[in-house]
Amino acid sequence: MADVTTQMIKDLRERTQAGMSDCKKALAECDGDMEKAVEYLRKKGIAQAAKKATRIASEGVISSYIHGTRIGVLVEVNCETDFVSRNPDFQQFAREVAMQVAAMSPQYVSQEEIPGSVVEQEKAIRLEQARLQKKPEPVLQKIVDGQMAKWFREVCLLDQAWIKDPEGKKDIKSLLTDLIGKIGENIKIRRFVRYEVGEGLTKRPDDFVEEVKRQAGQS
Repeated sequence: MADVTTQMIKDLRERTQAGMSDCKKALAECDGDMEKAVEYLRKKGIAQAAKKATRIASEGVISSYIHGTRIGVLVEVNCETDFVSRNPDFQQFAREVAMQVAAMSPQYVSQEEIPGSVVEQEKAIRLEQARLQKKPEPVLQKIVDGQMAKWFREVCLLDQAWIKDPEGKKDIKSLLTDLIGKIGENIKIRRFVRYEVGEGLTKRPDDFVEEVKRQAGQS
């Protein structure tokens, strides 16, 4: 497999406007062949989605999902036109996102939303843990990078594996990219809020059964 350099990634990004990680993956998949990598991004719809990303998306929907009586989610998904906001595929995507938030409880929409101080703190924690395990210095950074990538997949909605993909290979970003390619407009997940009954409240340590027994005079 050909080595993928920073310059190659930069050149591909300038040609397609795709993200750095998408460009790196495309070059790796195409053994460093620039033309094949461009075609790879186009087939995946990533290049098309990236070019639309700068277009204003001020229409859209607020979708809701209630799971039982304990979890509720509101999510705002934006598009460019009111016409698309009424599109069944668009509305279904918004609902899928709300269900994803309910099930996986992400903290952010994307990595770009995470404050730099939080990222640096997480890196420092993982670096210290690796050093406590007496890991060699040359591999420490690779270990930390791998653990951070896993953390991003846990806390960032776009990086999370789609709960309805049985193989766990398709993430929410890919689902979004597919929709952009299909509909032809810029679409963004703007924000979400997740509520869970009792979340943030101090729970009493007493065992409920023991409390009932005490009230009944059995203990």
